Amino acid sequence: MCNLKGVNLRGANLSGADLRGANLSGADLYGANLRGAKLTHADLRGADLTDATLHYTGLEGANLTGINLRGADLYDADLKGATLYCTGLEGANLTGADLRGANLRDAKLTGADLYDADLTGADLKGVNLRGANLSGANLEGVNLEGATLYYTGLEGANLTGAYLRGADLTGAYLTDADLTGADLTGADLTVVNLSNIKYDKDTVWPEGFKP
Repeated sequence: MCNLKGVNLRGANLSGADLRGANLSGADLYGANLRGAKLTHADLRGADLTDATLHYTGLEGANLTGINLRGADLYDADLKGATLYCTGLEGANLTGADLRGANLRDAKLTGADLYDADLTGADLKGVNLRGANLSGANLEGVNLEGATLYYTGLEGANLTGAYLRGADLTGAYLTDADLTGADLTGADLTVVNLSNIKYDKDTVWPEGFKP
């Protein structure tokens, strides 16, 4: 296993590099180019990847706990089963990213772009998605308990079977979203746009709320 713990790779060009299983915990990768790099099961805990380029980067099963990915470009990145607990992803580009089964508990995704991303079965409990774009995203079966979705774009999103108990959906855009079987118990749906949404008898709404 490659040990690069705490290394300074600020602005480095690592496109296509094979760093599978590498220890990059605490590394400085600010602005680094990791386009197409292989970082499967790598340890990146506490690393700084602010403004880094991670187009098509393989991060499946990687440990990204507490990492700084503010403004990073993760277009079409593979993050299946990755641990992103308490990760800073403010303003990050996650368009088309594969986040199936990822742990994003308490992550900060304010203003992030997750258009068409796949978050099937991901854990998003307590996540902050204020002002984020999740239009067309697949959120089937996700845990969004207590999440902040204040004015979040969820147009056309698949929220089938999603767990949204206590989530703040104030001002969220849910036009054409699929809420079939979703649990919205205690969710704040103030000023929410619910035009053309899909739901069924198994969808649980807050007490007294009628869509």
